[in-house]
Amino acid sequence: MSEYNVKKLRRTHKGRIVAGVCSGIGEYVGIDANLVRIGLAIATLFGGLGVGVYAIGWLLMPDEESDSSIVQDLLNKQQNRTDWSGEQKPQQ
Repeated sequence: MSEYNVKKLRRTHKGRIVAGVCSGIGEYVGIDANLVRIGLAIATLFGGLGVGVYAIGWLLMPDEESDSSIVQDLLNKQQNRTDWSGEQKPQQ
């Protein structure tokens, strides 16, 4: 059998306006990114939820050129700076 073509949720560069969250979601789901943008705009107007959802997507969705998200990069950086006892490792 051939390789499985697995879709991954990523922030894309094609169609990006701010951070590529809506274009990544649109590509993953198979709809136009403008529909996702309109949905987030409506959610923002009715309680501000759209801004939070976009920010969470920006932090948790990896860029299409990266394997890890912004949060994963920050956690890995922090984990490399401290050991399990909580003491900081000396800088080299």
